[in-house]
Amino acid sequence: MLFSNKNGVSWVVAFLGNPGPRYQGTRHNAGFMAADALAQAQKLRIDRLRFQALTAVWEIGGEKVLLMKPQTYMNLSGEAVSKAARFYKVPPAQVLVVSDETALPLGKLRIRQKGSAGGHNGLKSVIACLGTEEFPRIRIGVGAPPHPDYDMADWVMSSFKNQDAETMAQAAQRAAQAVGCYISQGPDKAMSGYNG
Repeated sequence: MLFSNKNGVSWVVAFLGNPGPRYQGTRHNAGFMAADALAQAQKLRIDRLRFQALTAVWEIGGEKVLLMKPQTYMNLSGEAVSKAARFYKVPPAQVLVVSDETALPLGKLRIRQKGSAGGHNGLKSVIACLGTEEFPRIRIGVGAPPHPDYDMADWVMSSFKNQDAETMAQAAQRAAQAVGCYISQGPDKAMSGYNG
C-alpha cells in the first residue's frame, strides 16, 4: 500500500551530486544531470533552498513529489534526504535516489527497489541516515576506470568528453523519464522499461 499525503509531499526524489561549478559535468554528478533534465522537460526550477538542498515540488499522477539536489556534498547526502523524508513523514519505500554507478556501462540505467550502497559514498550516507537499505534507486552508468590502477576518486571527478557527453545527456533524460514512470506507474513498469 503506497503512502499518500493529500496535503503534503508523498514522494522524495533525491538526485545525488556535488554542488558548485567545479563539479559540473563530472561522472559523480550524473544524478544532478538527471535532475536538470527533468527540470527542463517539466519546465521546473529546482532552486528553492530547503533541507540543505535545492528543491522543487512536482505533481505527477496525483502525487506531490519533492525533487531535491542536496548541497551537502556527496558523502553527506543522507543528511538532506533524511531531513526532508522526516519532515513530510515519507516512508523509505517512497524515497527515490538517483546516482552515478561506475559498475554499469556508460549510459545504462539500473532501477532497484532496495540494495546495498555498492561502495557509493552518497548511497552509504542515505542508508546510514534513513536507517535502512530498503529505498528505491535509479543508478546511471558512468563506466569503469580505463585500467585497474586508475584512482576511483579521480575517475568519478573526471568530466565527460565528446561522444561520452552526448551519451550521458541522453541517459540523464532517460533517468528523468524513469523517475516519472516509477512514481506514476510503479517499480515493475519502470524496471521493465528502463533497466539494461
